[in-house]
Amino acid sequence: MNPFSSGTRLRDMIRAIRACKTAAEERAVVRKECAAIRAAVSDNDQEYRHRNLAKLMFIHMLGYPTHFGQMECLKLIASAGFPEKRIGYLGLMLLLDERQEVLMLVTNSLKQDLNHSNQYIVGLALCALGNICSAEMARDLAPEVERLLQSRDPNIKKKAALCSIRIVRKVPDLAENFMSPAAALLKEKHHGVLIAGVQLCTDLCKASSEALGYLRKNCTEGSVRILRDVSNSSYAPEYDISGITDPFLHIRVLKLMRMLGQGDVDASEFINDILAQVATKIESNKNAGNAILYECVETIMGIEATGGLRVLAINILGRFLSNRDNNIRYVALNMLMKSVVVDSQAMQRHRTTILECVKDSDASIRKRALELVCLLVNDTNVKPLTKELIDYLEVSDEEFKGDLTEKICSIVERFSSEKLWYIDQMLKILSEAGNHVKDEVWHSLIVVISNAADLQGYTVRSLYKAFQTSSLQVGLVRVALWCIGEYGEMLVNGAGMLAAEEPVTVTESDAIDVVEVALKSHSSDITIRAMSLIALLKLSSRFPPTSERIRELIIQHKGNFELELQQRSIEFNNIIQKHKNIQSSLVERMPVLDESTYVGRKATDVPAVKPSKANLSGTSLNLQNGVTKPPAASMGDLLDLSSDDVPATKSSTSDFLQDLLGIDLGTPVPSGSAFSGGSDILMDLLSIGSPIPNDSSPPNSVSSSVANSSAVALDKFSSLTSTSSSLSSEALTIDPLRGIEQIIRSPPSTAPIVDLLDGLSNHVSVSGSEKPDFPAITAFESNSLKIAFSFTKLPGRQHDTQIKATFTNKSSNEYTDFIFQAAVPKFIQLHLDPASSSTLPASGKGSITQTLSVTNSQHGQKPLAMRVRMAYKVNNQDLLEQGQITSFPPGL
Repeated sequence: MNPFSSGTRLRDMIRAIRACKTAAEERAVVRKECAAIRAAVSDNDQEYRHRNLAKLMFIHMLGYPTHFGQMECLKLIASAGFPEKRIGYLGLMLLLDERQEVLMLVTNSLKQDLNHSNQYIVGLALCALGNICSAEMARDLAPEVERLLQSRDPNIKKKAALCSIRIVRKVPDLAENFMSPAAALLKEKHHGVLIAGVQLCTDLCKASSEALGYLRKNCTEGSVRILRDVSNSSYAPEYDISGITDPFLHIRVLKLMRMLGQGDVDASEFINDILAQVATKIESNKNAGNAILYECVETIMGIEATGGLRVLAINILGRFLSNRDNNIRYVALNMLMKSVVVDSQAMQRHRTTILECVKDSDASIRKRALELVCLLVNDTNVKPLTKELIDYLEVSDEEFKGDLTEKICSIVERFSSEKLWYIDQMLKILSEAGNHVKDEVWHSLIVVISNAADLQGYTVRSLYKAFQTSSLQVGLVRVALWCIGEYGEMLVNGAGMLAAEEPVTVTESDAIDVVEVALKSHSSDITIRAMSLIALLKLSSRFPPTSERIRELIIQHKGNFELELQQRSIEFNNIIQKHKNIQSSLVERMPVLDESTYVGRKATDVPAVKPSKANLSGTSLNLQNGVTKPPAASMGDLLDLSSDDVPATKSSTSDFLQDLLGIDLGTPVPSGSAFSGGSDILMDLLSIGSPIPNDSSPPNSVSSSVANSSAVALDKFSSLTSTSSSLSSEALTIDPLRGIEQIIRSPPSTAPIVDLLDGLSNHVSVSGSEKPDFPAITAFESNSLKIAFSFTKLPGRQHDTQIKATFTNKSSNEYTDFIFQAAVPKFIQLHLDPASSSTLPASGKGSITQTLSVTNSQHGQKPLAMRVRMAYKVNNQDLLEQGQITSFPPGL
């Protein structure tokens, strides 16, 4: 016989495929076999049709395409014999799925087989329907399945119930048809029928609130009876697993009880007793028992259970935590985390066991237990819990120290009621894991120290002692340098000594030694070295006899490769040598930092996020005219323009997006930078990269509108926003070498700040003689829309202009959802008031007015310029018009 003819047996084909030594040989065998099967399909070979389909199913499982055999499945299903139908339905379930249109052809065959007198053929049809049923088939065949739920044969009932689950999931509207039959299934004795019936009831509860109410009323008692019978039943070998009768039925019934009792006090009260019985009777020495106990605990926590029952459930989870199986301990920790909000007091009894899990060798258990400990912390147990965690921090694995440190810092910051305790704990953390502490943590510590005047001496002495043993911990070194620079004389003089504090003798030379060690350490980064230089400058004023030694340490960095250190070294050396008359005032103590302001800003701080392509796309924002987007979602927040920190922008950058995202904006602008010109006003609006000449930088050049930045950023990518928020003329500059912010008003002589939107523009001079009145202009006009601007200036405020915009509809169609948006250069601040209406009448029969407030920070040097965009709907169709306005009267 030809080995690749349609008469080849399945076993021969499998043997030939397994004998292949390479993938190419296997593909060749499969290709020849598929060709023989195709030939048999073309010849309508009925004798070997079932054998060919069996071979196709094996080929399908190997991953080869077998779509050409789908119609053979339908032919076999339509056959009269059981063997052919069996292969046909098996092929149907393997080779087809519910998304294929061919499946619609089998609906009639399924309906006939569901009504067949042979129970095995009925079972085949139910199995196939339960596996590949689509929504259309579910609607067509639901009556037959509902009828079969009342069959006398338990196997047919079980398969009909499983098929009903599929139908209810596909078409929830059919749930009401199965409520009564499902409730009747709970009275069966056969465990297979019971499991299928309980699962059907559970899915009905999820699918329909009406079904939930019906089953809560009719099935609560039945589910309690099933659970009681199965838990109290004697040994039955066909259902016994590890000495427990049918744990699968236990778990299914417990899940149904959770659905029935959730949010219903009466149903919960009815099932409380049986839950307590199961929780106390089932033993936890076998995995089957643990599975039932876990499901029982989840049910207790999910219903309106009594307090005593919840305590019992949490005690079961406590026993799980002592189990040697890591999987059981992990699921117990997961359940305890869900249960914290239900009964945290009962969980406090297992605090010691949970803390032991934090020290577990399994990383996933450690992490989950640590999260649970953080949820258990309150005002009464914060100190012992923190002590335990800090003690473990000393011996914990290096890869776990980061997470552990973050959680301990969070606990200390949230629950510290005494500043002394807070400082002590933070110093312990910095000493043990200072390399893992985030910048915000030691920033917060410095703020607290600056506000605790009576603890400053104690803190600087404690830091001095800690530095002797933990000089490689970065966080500790930074805080120590800051405190020694600020409170060095308190360290030497022993000021502010606490009653329980051990005295320590520190000379001026010892204090400088600490700074020198940090400055010269190979592990010190640029921030530590820069902070060391600042601390030395401050100590030169506080310890005059050591000023020469300090100057020698500082001058060693005048040739440093790091420009920041080189610059500071030279400047500080000049201060010590040539400006002693102002040195003391320059390096006097930092003012007390406002703790509440810092904490508030920190709470609203979010990580810097780069705008996604979706945010920078051309899609316009659907905002009410004149109303800004909420701050949490505004472009200003994405670009970090709404924060208090406004760094000086870089002058020579060629990447506009890089500037907008605030990357590397700290480089000072060279005063000799030349202008690169361009007279087009559009280039002035979207100019990039050139600095403003030093002599033309006004005192408030740092001040810029968040609205303008965000609006033009969006305009760059065809998406404008209306806005009204702006920054003040005070620039909040960060000293990265101290980690603390100071508010410094920018003087007129400061280095020029690059205008992000004014890099390529030339100076446009205007006449110095300003007219008191400014004529109205037609700012924009098209075939369908006209915009007129009238101008008003307030006395004594030449930089400020109020513009009244009047919008007129020239077409015969009414405009709805009218939105006006504008973009201006960075040196202009723009505020849009809400428009008078969002509907613009047709044919000029009415108008919309809107007020714009404009502040030109370069009044007299540069004229106003504006790009505008109008969005509106005509007969529910979105339309857009935009233009450029350069015809503003001189003097604005």
